[in-house]
Amino acid sequence: MTFSEENYLKAIYHLTVVLSSGVSTNAIAEVMETKASSVTDMLKKLAEKDLVNYKKYQGVTLTDQGKLEAKMIVRKHRLWEVFLVEKLAFSWDEVHDIAEQLEHIKSEKLINKLDDFLGNPTEDPHGDPIPNAQGQLPKIDKQLLSELSEGQKGICVGVKDTSSEFLKYLDKQGIALGSAIEIIGKESFDLSLRIKVDDVFLNVSSKIASNLFVKLS
Repeated sequence: MTFSEENYLKAIYHLTVVLSSGVSTNAIAEVMETKASSVTDMLKKLAEKDLVNYKKYQGVTLTDQGKLEAKMIVRKHRLWEVFLVEKLAFSWDEVHDIAEQLEHIKSEKLINKLDDFLGNPTEDPHGDPIPNAQGQLPKIDKQLLSELSEGQKGICVGVKDTSSEFLKYLDKQGIALGSAIEIIGKESFDLSLRIKVDDVFLNVSSKIASNLFVKLS
């Protein structure tokens, strides 16, 4: 596959995680920042390779082979993110763009050796699950911070928004994976939260709370 084909497969895969039905060409075009007509041309190519099921006006789904290929791209991306953070001391807001380049390395042997070298991690630096060599995803028990009620406690286990801006904001607030978070209060007007992060009290908006995953403790 070309780099472009791999990028499309990965985009469709991520969209299928949040959409129960077929993915529209417009949704793919928005993610890929291109025209719907360009998406249609690419989908025809992927369909010819038996990587997607595509029927005009009915949305797109991945074939079993397409889903496996997409998971392997995601696997490479997230393993490289772990490597960059743990071994090269990059911060979690720096690694996405670099991993976007490294994920296109073809060598399966290299990626499996990288996996072993890192100790076979199950999550990337943002808390997202890493598929194993067979494409199986570990189940992570998590829910959004915004879904918790006053008095509930949890451990930060991931982020929904992986943009550099959001991650830098979390760094400024002292919120990271593993942080203990307690809901002190919730405003009914705007659903903003008063929380305690480790031993520090903070006010966070509903937008922030809707982008943080926690595991109840």
